[in-house]
Amino acid sequence: MRRLLRRLVFALALPVVLVAVWWVSSSGSEDVYWPPLRTIVSAFPDVWTGERWRGDVLPSVLRLAAGYLLAGVAGVALGTLIGSYRRVRAVCEPVLEFLRAVPPPVLVPVIMLFAGIGDTMKIVVIASGCVWPVLLNTVEGVRAVDTVTAETARSYGITGAARLRHVVLPSASPQVFAGLRQALSVGIILMVISEMFAASNGLGFTVVQFQRSFAIPDMWTGILLLGLLGFVLSVLFQLVERRALGWYHGLRAAARRSR
Repeated sequence: MRRLLRRLVFALALPVVLVAVWWVSSSGSEDVYWPPLRTIVSAFPDVWTGERWRGDVLPSVLRLAAGYLLAGVAGVALGTLIGSYRRVRAVCEPVLEFLRAVPPPVLVPVIMLFAGIGDTMKIVVIASGCVWPVLLNTVEGVRAVDTVTAETARSYGITGAARLRHVVLPSASPQVFAGLRQALSVGIILMVISEMFAASNGLGFTVVQFQRSFAIPDMWTGILLLGLLGFVLSVLFQLVERRALGWYHGLRAAARRSR
């Protein structure tokens, strides 16, 4: 209990200090673009009503989830294939290096030509950016499978799907989750960017509408909400990661204790 309390204090100390500094430094502000934090906080419940949560926040989260899930499945599948076969990796590597160097926001106008301006476009934009961290980390994770483990599995006749399930994916899973963590941050950014193009709802659309109508405190509430959304998703991801990689974290903890 004491250890949990100490971790909670360490986690909340810096955010509390930053909020306090923002509150104090902006308390006497008369700048229209830098309103006092108390004004922003007081505007929050008036702006983000139940209707706006259903009409803007929920669609954004659903698009993010769809694009992120699509990128995760595609990235792990392609990464496993490319990482498992040297010739496939040699053929694909130049193309992958070229494609990952193209910033996903640049592809928004191109994707709009093929996918229109609806939810499909936004999901594809999110997936097109999220797939690279997952794919590249999966490739590296599959390539780094321990040679002794792989040879032992082969000597016991563990091949094909059984080898993939019991040897390759468990060994690569820490790298895979590292890619998924990076992809989550990329996905939130692309969710906002995609909603700034020809959208009629969503968090990105709403923040831009507030900015264009000079509702600056309302705009700041949207920015804060995006930050809170990212924080909540990060915490949920850590919980899933801890559960899925419990064996891995246990091994690392045991290694640290043995030193």
